[in-house]
Amino acid sequence: MNTHSKRLLTGVGFAAMMIAAPAFAQDETAQDDSAQEEAQSGSSGLGDIVVTATKRGSAQNVQDVPIAITAFGSNELDSIHARSISSVSYAVPNASLESVGTTPGYANFSIRGLGINSSIPSIDPTVGVFVDGVYLGVSAGVLFDTFDLEGVEILRGPQGLLFGRNVTGGAVLLRTTTPSNRFRLDAKAGLSTGLEKRASISVSGPIAGDVLSGKVAVYYNDDDGWFKNDFDGKKIGGSKTLIMRSALRLQPNDSFDLVLRYEHGRIRGDGPAVTNHGLYPRDSFRVNQNYAGFVKTDWDQGIAELNIDTAFGDGKITNIVAVRALSNDSGADVDGSPATNLHSRNNIHQWQFSNELRYAGTFGAFDVTTGLFYFNQDINYAEQRLLSGGALTVSGGGRQKQRTGGIFATVDWRVTEQLTFSVGARYSAEEKDVQVRSIGVGGCNLDVLRCSYDFTDKDNWDGFTPRIGVQFKPTEDTLLYASFAKGFRSGGYNFRNLNPIVAPGPFDQEKQDAYEIGLKQDIGGFARANLAGFYSRINGTQREFQAPFAPFGNFQIITNAADVSIKGIEGELLVKPVAGLTIAGQFGYTKGKYENILFDLNADGVINDADYALKLPRLSPWSYGGSITYATSFGGDFDAEARVGANHRDAAFYNDQNTGLLRAATMVDASLAITHGRVKVSVYGNNLLNEATFGTEAPLPFFAGSTFSPLNKGRVYGVEVGYKF
Repeated sequence: MNTHSKRLLTGVGFAAMMIAAPAFAQDETAQDDSAQEEAQSGSSGLGDIVVTATKRGSAQNVQDVPIAITAFGSNELDSIHARSISSVSYAVPNASLESVGTTPGYANFSIRGLGINSSIPSIDPTVGVFVDGVYLGVSAGVLFDTFDLEGVEILRGPQGLLFGRNVTGGAVLLRTTTPSNRFRLDAKAGLSTGLEKRASISVSGPIAGDVLSGKVAVYYNDDDGWFKNDFDGKKIGGSKTLIMRSALRLQPNDSFDLVLRYEHGRIRGDGPAVTNHGLYPRDSFRVNQNYAGFVKTDWDQGIAELNIDTAFGDGKITNIVAVRALSNDSGADVDGSPATNLHSRNNIHQWQFSNELRYAGTFGAFDVTTGLFYFNQDINYAEQRLLSGGALTVSGGGRQKQRTGGIFATVDWRVTEQLTFSVGARYSAEEKDVQVRSIGVGGCNLDVLRCSYDFTDKDNWDGFTPRIGVQFKPTEDTLLYASFAKGFRSGGYNFRNLNPIVAPGPFDQEKQDAYEIGLKQDIGGFARANLAGFYSRINGTQREFQAPFAPFGNFQIITNAADVSIKGIEGELLVKPVAGLTIAGQFGYTKGKYENILFDLNADGVINDADYALKLPRLSPWSYGGSITYATSFGGDFDAEARVGANHRDAAFYNDQNTGLLRAATMVDASLAITHGRVKVSVYGNNLLNEATFGTEAPLPFFAGSTFSPLNKGRVYGVEVGYKF
């Protein structure tokens, strides 16, 4: 057991025709087994999409929540064969939920044009990821295989009121299954091209009547690697993953509910499969690496969630306390060529503790939610670069200890049955204590994660993030809403500092003003349409300026570079014209520009019109898509479901200089499932057009057109057998 284990502890017409029905999942998570069965049976027509985003103490129908949310239930995640959060990335309007690729499992999420392009662990994300109500403090260790999920909620737009800082783009909420007081068995086994082998089993049931129930879930994945390495003709990009979960649920009476969860995960495998666009075209899957790289990842986490009903305001007290430890040691052939121009190693150990205590209740016409939040984190990071054919080795890194506290409250005033006003605010304060070693010869020992630090500093930030809103519900099927909210993203330090003359920080926090209007409409019990328009102004936007720099690869400077504005519109549609047929679609449009530039973005020595003409990175103007699903019964006990979907995302620049471009892509997928009794057999194909995509395209200085471009998998065919009891 490693040290961290001992500490304990992811146009519009076309949209009406094709992709998964994301915002209208048909197997929405319910709070008890009977409700879940009713939702999955489809007996309620369009069905209620159950979400927890408002922290009201009980789940709500997404159509009653004045936030733009895309939700996926467990059955829908199975239907689209989602292996990680990135699997649903193209199904969400104005969102990119993918890996940066530098290190396997490192999330690089962007929503509504707000994202980062970095794997530096001291850089806080714009999109927060929460697992069972617990915030994940670093982007490392997020995009690993998902299983045993009740649902996924993707909240678009700033969520600073209820979720705190570092959610200026939005939040991704993952909910694992809860122990059942009836026996449940869910087992799956599958094969897909690569060759990739998967197996999982989840067993849940009563231990002591209705008072105590438990769950054990295990997942194993053995991936031989989808890519072939031109350098030696061998497979590359393979890995082995093991995830184990256990949970206990104590319910001695109707007003007390305690859930204890523990998870351990382990991954061993190759580093990223890197193509170099100086060697191969941008639509190619070819790689030529003289170093396969590696990844060694372990994580442990424990979560205790307590819910107590109280007569005060007919409310509920919730406390979620959690501890998580992560170690991620990885190596990569960054230059993606047969030469040793740049091979990297990154090692991170992260430990976090968090506690959120909140209350939700009702007092006449007023619904109140309030709470306290505390977060403590320790990040220890070092990286190494092997350069110039192996003749030069440099290293650097940093250590950061962080403490964050917050207090929040929100009140919904139901003025009439149709009209509701909302007002709320959150105050957050944090302190970061850092040591940094600029990259150089003898900077860090990665085996023991110890550096000869040359920079020490401490700073603190605070933020006040109010939100006001109005909801108007003229009919039971119509919700109109408008809101204004503030958000902020933490200030911090640069652990990847190449020039010791340039201080690695601190850079200041960025602040956001966001406006949103929306419509949620059910139509005649057979259709549903949601629309949202938004405008955001972000002041002091943090930018990671990257530039090729021989022989080191590139260097990064992080600064508050500009004030920007982003506006857009997005919509989702669901139609069930006849029994068994579901047509779904979504679209998003986003436009951004620089309002005031404070840093020479294109490095030409002057801030002028050329800088203002640059496009914002990680912002795709258009995304759209849809799906058609048909389910029917035949031959007595046999049920069949066929699905075909396609969705598109425009190209986006990777960096501020607009010298790296993430390709436009259209993802087409299809599946056919046959169910007989408790057994389900599925065949499927993902990325059927074999689109070459990558989460990073960083220019390198080694030869003309040289880039670091870690690839995602292309076309995949698979078969899966499942059994549920």
